[in-house]
Amino acid sequence: MSAAMAQEAALGKNRNARLPPEVNRALYVRNLPFNITADEMYDIFGKYGAIRQIRLGDKRDTRGTAYVVYEDIYDAKNAVDHLSGFNVANRYLIVLYYNPAKTAKKRDAAKEEAEIRALQAKFGVDGASDRL
Repeated sequence: MSAAMAQEAALGKNRNARLPPEVNRALYVRNLPFNITADEMYDIFGKYGAIRQIRLGDKRDTRGTAYVVYEDIYDAKNAVDHLSGFNVANRYLIVLYYNPAKTAKKRDAAKEEAEIRALQAKFGVDGASDRL
């Protein structure tokens, strides 16, 4: 059996394995060097499969982060397995599966409560149960 055939057999075997529920095609990458370019990102992440999109954080609070979307879920899993902890310009990458539910929960509950109170005051609502 040639090396290429053995590699294909190993890939096929892994593709039949059940993936954990958090695995998806979109990855969230943290701890990137601020001066990394899109081309460098494609060089690093492209080794693990076809990439649909890379979005680098460009604002003050998103610098050093990126979203990487692969064409295939198995390529994304392979990238997470191999690039978590990878050293780029003396920074160790943190590569996670993108989880929109977790991102939404990060909003500050106190801030939301303050916004609700402000709206209640503005519209003269006391927050008690609605009466007809």
